[in-house]
Amino acid sequence: MWDQSAGRGATECINVSSFRSKLVRTALGALAGLLAAFTALAVAELAAGLVRPAAGPVTVVGGAVIDRTPAAVKDFAIRTFGENDKTVLQLGILAILALVAVGLGILALSHRRAGAAGVLLFGIVGAAAALSRPDSTGTGDALPSIAGAVAGALALYVLASRAVSVPAPDGADGQAGAGAWNRRGFLTAAGATAVAAASAGALGRYFTGRRGQGAVASRENLVLPEPASPAPAVPAGARLKVPGITPFTTPNSDFYRVDTALTVPKVDAGTWRLRIHGEGVARPRTYTLDQLLARPLVERDITLTCVSNEVGGPYVGNARWLGVPLAGLLEEAGVRPPSKGGRADQLVARSVDGMTLGSPVEDLMDGRDALLAVGMNGEPLPFDHGFPVRMLVPGLYGYVSACKWIEDIELTTFDAYDPYWVKRKWARRAPIKTQARIDTPKPFARPAAGTVTVAGVAWAQRRGITRVQIRVDDGPWQDADLAAQDTVDTWRQWSYRWNATPGGHNLTVRATDGTGQVQTEQRTRTIPDGASGRHSVFVTVP
Repeated sequence: MWDQSAGRGATECINVSSFRSKLVRTALGALAGLLAAFTALAVAELAAGLVRPAAGPVTVVGGAVIDRTPAAVKDFAIRTFGENDKTVLQLGILAILALVAVGLGILALSHRRAGAAGVLLFGIVGAAAALSRPDSTGTGDALPSIAGAVAGALALYVLASRAVSVPAPDGADGQAGAGAWNRRGFLTAAGATAVAAASAGALGRYFTGRRGQGAVASRENLVLPEPASPAPAVPAGARLKVPGITPFTTPNSDFYRVDTALTVPKVDAGTWRLRIHGEGVARPRTYTLDQLLARPLVERDITLTCVSNEVGGPYVGNARWLGVPLAGLLEEAGVRPPSKGGRADQLVARSVDGMTLGSPVEDLMDGRDALLAVGMNGEPLPFDHGFPVRMLVPGLYGYVSACKWIEDIELTTFDAYDPYWVKRKWARRAPIKTQARIDTPKPFARPAAGTVTVAGVAWAQRRGITRVQIRVDDGPWQDADLAAQDTVDTWRQWSYRWNATPGGHNLTVRATDGTGQVQTEQRTRTIPDGASGRHSVFVTVP
């Protein structure tokens, strides 16, 4: 008689075995896809190390994403992730790539050619992104993405073929024996693929490092000349000794960095050149770094501010800069400001990575210390901040003035050309707005009752700060004590002794600039020409 319970048990065993077999097969497919992606990236990194590191697929795709991201989304990314926004973007690209790789690996178990074709398609996308970048040097930039995709497609095809089940021969121990044989073959192929990919990636990093050694050496060996016009000594009273206040001079390691470069350019100072040309340039010029350093250099303390800085935000810093006056270079090239009959009203600065920034010619030649900077706080510019040469203009937000890794200056008009950020709906002209920030106490701090020192910084480059006031809750505005002013181009520290009473309190600050204009309370976002409003912090006194 047929034992029905035994039949059900056998069926359940078959179902469980089938499920496990499918699960193992799916896992092998996912692993095959991930290994293929790893291979593609490693080979692409090797090719980029041989061709041009900036042409690596993650870099070019990330750059293309940045270029096509709406300004509001970029603003959100900076607010949310700060200077880690590029790391988050790269991790996001790798996460998406991993998910797609898993899907292609599973697809390749049944359709190996389709899976491999999917990998090749990603290579085409990377190649197109490389060729679309403003700093593209030609078809060679597509090579890393194509080479990586071909290697990844081959790896997926081979691994997928090893992961497909093969019927067991007569007398073998059924499907279990066949599965074990296939897994051994797959793992052997997977191990070989992983080792080969890791080796390719290591070689790629080695070649990339070697390509950057010349730039590193050129910076290490650079000796900055003494300035012909040293910076005036900072007044003794300009630096307040208040715990928690921002230092008057921002160390290079703490200076903010906001740009679109996923990979920091490392430019060899020996091969660097700067070209000046365009509308109204009677005498086009090309300069080497040595030629710039041979000119009379000026040294100035200047506070820079990023347009992405929210009210009370961190993207502002003060440093001692050494550089060549830009106005003198323009005058030698025959450039005249519009007020004196010049045809060009916009200077377009181009970086080695293709970034373009547009500055008003009138502002650059009105007597302010607009510089092509070569030094920062007593040393050559760090790579993060534009080595070997960057541009900076007091009183203008960075996106219209502070071109890092500059290599080209073109004189044109605002009507004829829209730089990078203007194309993305930011304003053409962007003078810095009057702002004040509370550094201490921090938001949600719990200071003890009694005398509490409230302190911070205020800035209004080219106008200076003449007054800072504090308001506690809805009370009257009270004058803070101002530190000595260095120059109108630097921020100014301030402090206020507050008699703190128990309870929750809202502290608000406002500044008045040298024109008598009081900082507005109207709150606006950073787009299109910088944030406005008054900074406040809420604290609780126990």
